[in-house]
Amino acid sequence: SLLSSLFNPVPGFPEYTGPYKVGTVDVEIPISELPTSQQPEGAADVHTVLFRIFYPATPEAHGKNITWLPAPQRLHIEAYAQFLGLGSKAASVLSFLPRHLHWTTIPAIKNAALLSPPAELSNSRWPTMIFSHGLGGNRNAYSHLAGSLASHGVVVICPEHRDQSAALTLIRDPQNPQNANPLPYLRIPHNQTPEIWAQRDSQLRIRLWELDLIFEAILAIDRNDNKIIASNLNTSTPASALSAFSNKLDILDPGKVIFAGHSFGSSTMVQFLKSVFYSSHPSLESFKDRLFTPRPSSAITSQINGTNPTILLDMWCFPLLSAASDRLYHLPLPCYSVPQQQRGETSKILAVESDQFFKWGTHLHRTARILSADPTAEVVGGNGEHPAPYLFYVEKSAHLSQSDFAVLFPWLTKKAFGSETPEVVLSLNVRAVVQFLRGEGVVV
Repeated sequence: SLLSSLFNPVPGFPEYTGPYKVGTVDVEIPISELPTSQQPEGAADVHTVLFRIFYPATPEAHGKNITWLPAPQRLHIEAYAQFLGLGSKAASVLSFLPRHLHWTTIPAIKNAALLSPPAELSNSRWPTMIFSHGLGGNRNAYSHLAGSLASHGVVVICPEHRDQSAALTLIRDPQNPQNANPLPYLRIPHNQTPEIWAQRDSQLRIRLWELDLIFEAILAIDRNDNKIIASNLNTSTPASALSAFSNKLDILDPGKVIFAGHSFGSSTMVQFLKSVFYSSHPSLESFKDRLFTPRPSSAITSQINGTNPTILLDMWCFPLLSAASDRLYHLPLPCYSVPQQQRGETSKILAVESDQFFKWGTHLHRTARILSADPTAEVVGGNGEHPAPYLFYVEKSAHLSQSDFAVLFPWLTKKAFGSETPEVVLSLNVRAVVQFLRGEGVVV
């Protein structure tokens, strides 16, 4: 079934539904150029942060669409084949055979001119989202969701994490950018043991550290920091394409950045928001084994204030249940800890579940606890003091349906997971996010 799904023609991505054309740039910044908190264990070979930006482009923008598979494509084909279950020898043979994935493109124009924000936008700056990927993902794996939101007027930053959760990532050497070191996917069992949780803790430490660095990189791009822009190791992105973002991103005022993710990416964002917001909380003072502690002067500490819109797609709760996360697990998401006059009348949380995760009873209960105003309550629910989170699920959808995979491999996801109409599932997710943002006062 895997072989036939890899060989059969696959429908292209649906057209974006928003009024704007979509552009994209690829960015890889050496960590040595950025202010950083303490490097976590296991990140000694992580020398850069890597992310793709999707953004609204000018109406006259035209040019080359990027391929969905990053270069070198053969290595990524081999990595995805192994991620989906093929042995290493079969995956290696398969990687040499041409097939549709080599030519599948994302309908976003490479290095397109950025559209100037309309006057009605806050400070004439584009709303900005950071989106964290799940297991097996990368900076392109949620291109339809990210591109769709860009077509509606959101700049979406898609990191590629270097915690070995990506199917494959390549880390350029800042001293010799022609060299890139491959970091393969690390297959970790799902057993609920201290050893497995320790491995997920290690991955989370790297992810949280990267998110802090990426926010610093975005700030540098917004202030047109020529030194950091010039340090971009992806030479296919001209400096002028990044300089165009100068003073165009709504990331300076507290609470403005939108945090989002899928699966492991959703739990990463929950942990990141809590780690930053509660960094000086009394219950954590004596706790030495924190997964992430921001620098006191870190810009992220003033950005995250409990009013940031937060979008959690099919959150995978397992990484949040380790001993190292226990104290944060019992604290509510930051939006529940700010006064009503500051947070407003609406919930700051949108959670969209797949049918698969919604019907996983024990996991749904964990999700409800994490989304609630009091995770320690015997029975979680609304207490009238806080608006309830928006929680939806899409019928006949699978966990992979919120990524690009269901569109690229529709036969496989239907056969393996019973998922149907992948384009409709993605469309519903986009509509939910757009409507949620409108409710938060974000002009989209």
